[in-house]
Amino acid sequence: MLEPREGIPPVIADEAALARMTAAFEAGSGPVAVDAERASGYRYGQRAYLVQLRREGAGTALIDPVACPDLSALSEALSGVEWVLHAATQDLPCLREIGMVPTRLFDTELAGRLAGFPRVGLGAMVESVLGFVLEKGHSAVDWSTRPLPEPWLRYAALDVELLVDLRDALEKELDRQGKLEWAHQEFAAIAAAPPPEPRKDPWRRTSGMHKVRRRRQLAVVRELWQTRDRIAQRRDVSPGKVLGDAAIVEAALALPANVHALAALNGFGHRMGKRQLEQWQAAVDRAKGLSEAQLPQPGQPVAGPPPPRAWADKDPAAAARLSAARAAVSALAEELNMPPENLIAPDTVRRLCWEPPAVVDAESVAEALAGYGARGWQVEQVTPVLVSALSAEAP
Repeated sequence: MLEPREGIPPVIADEAALARMTAAFEAGSGPVAVDAERASGYRYGQRAYLVQLRREGAGTALIDPVACPDLSALSEALSGVEWVLHAATQDLPCLREIGMVPTRLFDTELAGRLAGFPRVGLGAMVESVLGFVLEKGHSAVDWSTRPLPEPWLRYAALDVELLVDLRDALEKELDRQGKLEWAHQEFAAIAAAPPPEPRKDPWRRTSGMHKVRRRRQLAVVRELWQTRDRIAQRRDVSPGKVLGDAAIVEAALALPANVHALAALNGFGHRMGKRQLEQWQAAVDRAKGLSEAQLPQPGQPVAGPPPPRAWADKDPAAAARLSAARAAVSALAEELNMPPENLIAPDTVRRLCWEPPAVVDAESVAEALAGYGARGWQVEQVTPVLVSALSAEAP
């Protein structure tokens, strides 16, 4: 499929056009396909730079959320309408920022997983389910570019062109497999989920952190990461374009004494100006000047059970329970033709095996699973096999 059925619509970039489009979509019928394009790797954060919608009776709309940053009236007009998204959890945060929050949704990627499709990217799904090949050449471009080139707009419009058709076909397939109610429970959980909590100590996710062992070095990573983040936010560019993770780790390991030593490190080469080098060296010096009490602790405080690799030493019985439970979940997932992680979250299995109920039976295991957030269909499916696994391996 090379062209949208009605051609490429003009980009909506003013309030009057947005109001007309909102009225048209409110008057449309059936589900609404929704997609968003971000500028990951180019801009700071994960904001939307283009929003695409399509609905029967209204056609396709392309909205510039920079020019029209508040889409709450559109969201309200579509309240109660099922929104069809592909990999919904990726787009919902940036849609929420501009006032778009679904009350009902259908996630075609998750539907594909539950139905047992081996490849669940949008292009692969459209090809295997509907027989169309979508042109996917512009997924990683800088969507903050203005004006957006026509080939990019064509690609964006095609992303929602067949989404409702895909939804309809997947609904039939899930129904055929007896999994449609399971999917509805999953979609309802996504729609009802609150925004994720801000990540604690995000600097600890710096790539290459496993090399950094000493607390003083950790402090350098933290100081460089936070300095980089402030600069990236101010300049509205991706942090990686300001300073690479590898350079941060390199500086932390080397603890350079001055700008000259810093400039000799990978990532701080000849293309970096003196002023930039001085700001990075100042960050290193701040970390080096901290007292012992101010230094970060190695590792993050872990909520829940320790990493599974440590279980054999800490609690051999728990390790045996986990091994049996994982094998039982994998076997059931294969039988149901879906990935084990969609059958039940691996973290839920770990928590249950680390601290099983005092009395292991169907009621106590089901109650524990529900307490960890498992959906009703998951509890129903996995409780019998987990009861068997926990009972068989009990000390």
